[in-house]
Amino acid sequence: MFSRARHEWVLAGALLSEAALFSITGTNFFTQANLFEIVRLSVELGLLSIALTAVIVTGGIDLSVGSTMGLAAVIFGAAWHDGGMPIPLAILLTLVVGAAAGVVNAIPIAILRIPPLIVTLGTYSLFRGLAEGLTGGVITYSSFPARFLRLGQGYLWNVLPFQLFALLFCAIGYWVLLHRSVAGRALYSMGFNYEGARYAGLPVRRRLALVYVLSGLVAGVAAIIYVAHIGQAKADAGTGYELMAITAVVLGGTSIFGGRGTIGGTLLGLFVIVVLQNGLRLSGIPAELAGIATGLLLIATISFDQFRSDAPKVQSVGSFHMKNSQVAILSGVILLAAALIAGSNWMLLSTIRDRLPRAATLPAGSKTVVVGMMPKAKGDPYFLSCRQGADEAAKELQADLIWDGPTDLDPAKQNEVVEGWITRGVNTIAVSVENRAAISTVLRKARAKGIKVVTWDSDAEPDARDFFVNQATPQGIGYALMDRAAQILGGKGEFAIITASLTATNQNEWIKFIKQRLAEKYPSIHLAVIRPGEGDRERAFSETQTILKVYPNVKVIMGIETPAVPGAGEAVKQSGRTDVKVTGLSLPNICKPYIHAGIVDSIVLWNTRNLGYLTLYAADALANGTLKPGVSSLRAGRLGAIEVRGDQLMLGEPFIFNKQNIDQFDF
Repeated sequence: MFSRARHEWVLAGALLSEAALFSITGTNFFTQANLFEIVRLSVELGLLSIALTAVIVTGGIDLSVGSTMGLAAVIFGAAWHDGGMPIPLAILLTLVVGAAAGVVNAIPIAILRIPPLIVTLGTYSLFRGLAEGLTGGVITYSSFPARFLRLGQGYLWNVLPFQLFALLFCAIGYWVLLHRSVAGRALYSMGFNYEGARYAGLPVRRRLALVYVLSGLVAGVAAIIYVAHIGQAKADAGTGYELMAITAVVLGGTSIFGGRGTIGGTLLGLFVIVVLQNGLRLSGIPAELAGIATGLLLIATISFDQFRSDAPKVQSVGSFHMKNSQVAILSGVILLAAALIAGSNWMLLSTIRDRLPRAATLPAGSKTVVVGMMPKAKGDPYFLSCRQGADEAAKELQADLIWDGPTDLDPAKQNEVVEGWITRGVNTIAVSVENRAAISTVLRKARAKGIKVVTWDSDAEPDARDFFVNQATPQGIGYALMDRAAQILGGKGEFAIITASLTATNQNEWIKFIKQRLAEKYPSIHLAVIRPGEGDRERAFSETQTILKVYPNVKVIMGIETPAVPGAGEAVKQSGRTDVKVTGLSLPNICKPYIHAGIVDSIVLWNTRNLGYLTLYAADALANGTLKPGVSSLRAGRLGAIEVRGDQLMLGEPFIFNKQNIDQFDF
């Protein structure tokens, strides 16, 4: 029989195998600094995972921990910033809010016996909705005192991360609760057989309520660590953390059916995931492979757990039996896992192999410039086009380009990627910034380590980078967008804006100048509403549908993120509203059908491939010392001499794409 101890030994073996592999393929992986960096990046997720271990041991689930974390973060930021509370009092209030969220879960689950999945699925939306309602989806609290930020960014004796002690305290406390207390034995009994535990006279309701209240409390602690780590309090804090925490718990051997699990196993599961992500990043390999490998491990673990859960019905002492159908299913899972793992290994080796020849072709004695270049979201067509230009420039310069970043608009993930590049020791970091306040702290850390920093597409704080590659001035973009909308409206009427997110730095800068142009030149035009598309075409589609219903007088939809224009175009097309036109900022290829159909009037943009191309040239020149303060121009390959204004490189003025010229472009 596959024992709990054996499962943990297997996980420990997997962890050691990861360490061995990445010590070979990853730059600066096997160092003391990276070891503690891994621990530091594990804390918030680790806290939630530990709390969920006790919940899942009882046979329950808590899908609301990430949302609780977001709500608690917003409460903390508001209490300090708006309420004027001192940091210690704001922390206390945050913990109370976390515990109260746990009580909201505990009452219907423990008292009313409503299934935990249903309750926490409801509070998952409730708590996130409250966080977004309190901030309007716009407010981001930042500029916290440096002493508080040390909790998430500082090191004791320049070695131990301060937040490590929170993780240790939580792990020890839960270890005592689960493995060394009468209450812990009751939790296991409840998970194994709830009715049996109740008839045995155990206080099952109180014990069940306890784990959910503690889960909320720990989510509050995680929120405080998160705010100190990222340097901002925002409504989307903790998004997706609940699923990653559940993954770590189940991967660590805790049964999803209850009655079995350990804190040690959960910590092993946690570090298997985090080391995998960290190692891939330091190896210059897309971190999405971590999702593949983690998913395979999780599926295999749950599959085997399912068969073990059936085992008591038919097993004899020391062994268990499975039906032929179960054997067939398990074999299929194993074969599929083997195939996907083989594919992942092939991708890993291919990436390493592709990178080796580049270094081999360099002249003797030369040094390869390593550039870590990050978009806001890797899957966005806008940034895919930018990457084509960056790849072209990297080939010309024989630079080593590492292209990585979040798959959606996630400032916390951007920070993690930059932290990995700092550990790796790249020469230059080039970032398209999603949230200025959030990333500036870690970019300052990179500069303090001697790494050059370039921002592109969207800027950070000036002291957090060396140069900004400016695709066009915010004023030029805002004015061009507003002028185009005014021309479509004929100088009067209403329009609406769909932006990326309500906290996106560069979009908000454009909106500022759109409003400025509107006030100065177009008194008969009214801006009806601004809605977030969140970098998703379907979200832009649904937001446009809502705008057309709620604001029937709107005649122009202005999308100022790449997917928003085609998303809005499709919504207008399906509505049959021929009196409504779409314009904005997007890519020619994805807008061509709507422009030719007359739904999208025009789009405003620059050559995105040239933006990526210039960014790579700037990053390389900065590392080599040819781009430095005081220079007035930079020669950038096929782009020729590029003007440098102070600390900004100017790509050029925005361009209008319409029905007459759009077929001339292919990007």
